[in-house]
Formats: sequence, structure tokens, C-alpha cells
Amino acid sequence: METAFAGVLGAVIGSFLNVVVDRLPARQSLVRPASRCASCGTAIKPYDNIPVLSWLVLRGRCRACKASIPAHYPLVEAGTAGLCVAVVLGKSGAGAVALGIALVLLLMPLALIDLEHRVLPNAITLPGCALAIVLGTALDPSGEPARLIAGAGAGGALLLAALAYPGGMGMGDVKLAAMIGLFLGKAVIPAILIALIAGVLVGAVVIARKGVRDGRKTAVPFGPFLALGATVSLFAGGTILSWYSTSFLH
Repeated sequence: METAFAGVLGAVIGSFLNVVVDRLPARQSLVRPASRCASCGTAIKPYDNIPVLSWLVLRGRCRACKASIPAHYPLVEAGTAGLCVAVVLGKSGAGAVALGIALVLLLMPLALIDLEHRVLPNAITLPGCALAIVLGTALDPSGEPARLIAGAGAGGALLLAALAYPGGMGMGDVKLAAMIGLFLGKAVIPAILIALIAGVLVGAVVIARKGVRDGRKTAVPFGPFLALGATVSLFAGGTILSWYSTSFLH
């Protein structure tokens, strides 16, 4: 029952996250107007706005004008549902589940917005930091000091990187790293490491394809890599830290 509820809730919220990704960067209202076809402007009926299912029934086309509906809409809905289900299955205790679900719901729009617009909105990261503190304090107070330290440490580390290399790291990345630390605690360490490795690998591919000069001028947002690292660490961060401790610290 909990798993099914998490999947349905994740799909519904994923539908709203599509609205956030589309409208927030443009500073548009997230509530008004109601969802409309981007091609003909026809308001989408409630029965055509069921996450994933409506897109499949309509075969990816608007009922009114038959224009194509981008596939990323149902993918975001399904991906959000899948992550919420994974948190419920992989975590135990109200605190861990609540923190995990809140984190994936924040990471999804942040990664997509940064990927498209090269910006990590304060309207998501700052409330995200506050939400992490509220949930952690209310549901897992004993672990909150460690999460506060992790948030400060992760944000501080990226702040130093941003000051040292202004063109390579932005303040949005700093705030996102701090937010991730407030959710994950010490598991933010492998999250940032994974993000750095993924970023270096993608950068190497870009340079290989475009050449050194053009490759270095290509802007690659770091937010999606941080989101990737945070997602991996959410489920495997403890295992990674344990493996490292056992392999290298003993």
C-alpha cells in the first residue's frame, strides 16, 4: 500500500514539476493559467492530464490539434514516481523516507532547469534548505547536528571552488551542495565526489568532440551532476562510505 501510494503521489507531483520546469525560469505563475497545449492553446481537460497514462492514450499528441507532446513530460512523471517508490522500498523510518522523498522531488526540477537554462533557482534551493532542517529536526533530531555540519561543509567546499575558479562554478551550485548536505549528512561526501567525476568525464567527452579550444569554452552546468551524485548517495552513500573506510582506513 505504501509503495503504491508513493508511486501515485510521485507521478502526480511529477506532473506539477513539469509545470515548475516550464514556468519558473520564465517567472510565470505556477497556478494560472491552467495547463494548455503549447501549440494551439487549448486548455487540457482533467481526463487528458492524468500522469503518464493520458500521454500514452493520446499517443503523445494533443487531442485538439494533434500536435506532438514532448516525451519528457511522461518521463519526468514516471521518473519521479520511480524515485519515490525506490525511497520507500530502500529506506526505513519516517525521517529517512521523508527526507529522501523531499530530496528527489527537489532535485528533479533543479537538474532539468539547470540543464536547459544554466540556472539553479533560489526559489527551490533556499526553501529546500529550510525544508531539510525542518524535516530533520522534527523526524530525526539526533541526526540533525551531523546534517547541519555536512551542509555547511559541502556548501563551504564549493564556495571555495567558486571563488578560486569563478567561471567554472556558480553560487547556485554552492547553495545546491549545501542543500544536499542538509538532506544527506555525511553521505554528501560521495555525492560530491560522484558529481566531480561525472563532470570531468563529460568535460573530457566534450573536449574530445570539439577540440581543446572550443571544448573549454563550452558551458556545462554542474547542477545535474550534483543531482546525480546526490541520488546515488541517497541509496548507496552509506555503503560507499563503509567500503572506503574498510578498504583505506584500516
